[in-house]
Amino acid sequence: MKSISKEYEIGEPAIDGLISELAKKSISGETEYLLREILTTAVKLGRESGDKGDLKLVNNVLKELRYAFKVFSPYRDVKKVIIFGSARSAKTSAEYKMAEEFSSKLTEKGFMIVTGGGPGVMEAGNKGALAGKDFALNIRLPFEQKPNPYLDEKDKIINFKYFFTRKLIFVKETDATALFPGGFGTNDEGFEMLTLIQTGKSKPRPIVLMEPKGSIYWSAWKHFVDTQLVKNGFIKKEDLSLFRIIKNVDEAVKYIEDFYKVYHSIRYVDGLTVLRLNKKISQQTLNFINQKFKDILASGEISPSSPTEKEIQEGEYLDLPRLAMNFNLRDYGRLCEMICVINSG
Repeated sequence: MKSISKEYEIGEPAIDGLISELAKKSISGETEYLLREILTTAVKLGRESGDKGDLKLVNNVLKELRYAFKVFSPYRDVKKVIIFGSARSAKTSAEYKMAEEFSSKLTEKGFMIVTGGGPGVMEAGNKGALAGKDFALNIRLPFEQKPNPYLDEKDKIINFKYFFTRKLIFVKETDATALFPGGFGTNDEGFEMLTLIQTGKSKPRPIVLMEPKGSIYWSAWKHFVDTQLVKNGFIKKEDLSLFRIIKNVDEAVKYIEDFYKVYHSIRYVDGLTVLRLNKKISQQTLNFINQKFKDILASGEISPSSPTEKEIQEGEYLDLPRLAMNFNLRDYGRLCEMICVINSG
C-alpha cells in the first residue's frame, strides 16, 4: 500500500493519525492513500484559506464531481458521444433535425449520448436517443437553460453550478464529440476540446463538425482557421486533422465507429506512449506507420508491446495487443492521422 509523503502531511501526529484512521475505515486497497491525501488537502485548505468563499467553491465542486462520477460509473465501458450546439435552434431548423437523426443512429449502433440537457440542439440529441441511452449535464442559469423533457431516466440528469466542472465531465466521460452550429458556448466547448487534444491533456477522439445541408457555418469557421490560425503560424497545418467537417449523418456515424475499429485507447507509462488495440495489425501496416510517422517519434520505432508493469499492476485491458513508442508528446494531429491509418489497415 502506498504511503503518504511526509511533504503531504499536516505535520501534527494527532491530526495525521485521525486522517489515516478515517481513510482506513472508509475504504481499503490501492486507493486508500488517495483518500488520505484528499482529506489532508481539505484540512490544509480549511486552515490556510481565510476566505469562506474558497471553501464554498471547493465544497460545491467536490459535491458535483462526486455525484457525476456516481451517475457515470455503471456505464464506463460504453462508448459515449457528446453533442454540442445552440440552445436556441428551433425544432424546425436543419441542425435540430440533423442532431435528432444523428443521435438516433448512434444509439442504434450501441453508443450513448451526452448533451447539455437544455433546449435546441441539446434537446434534439436527447429526443433522438433510444430510451435509457442518454445523459443530460444541465447548467443552472438565471435564464434560458432548463432540462428538456426528452430524458426518460431522471437519474441521468446532472445539474451543475459551474461551467468548468460540467466541461470536465463532458471530456472525461465521453469518447467522441459532435459540434452542431451554435453560439459562444458551442465555440468555447469546441475550441477547448481541440486544445485539450492538441496539448495531450485529453485522449485522442473523433471530433465531427456537423454542417446541415445549405449551411456554411463550419465551412466559414474553417476559413477563419485556415487564413488566420494556420497562415499566421498559431497552429500547425497538421492540427486540422483533429477534426472533420461532415455534412452527412451516416458518414459522421461511420467515422466515429471506425475511429475505434482497431484503436482502443491510449496510455502514457514511464516515458512510453502505449496504444491499446482491439486486434493486432499486420506487419505491412506496422512497417507503413513506422515509415510514414517517424517524424512524431523522439527516438526508436513503433513496435508491438506486452502490457507494461504498471498496466499489469492495475489490471488494465491486459488481453489487448499493444503498440509502444517514444512519442514526442507534441504532434497530436499527426498522432490522430496515424490512428486513422491503423484503423484502415
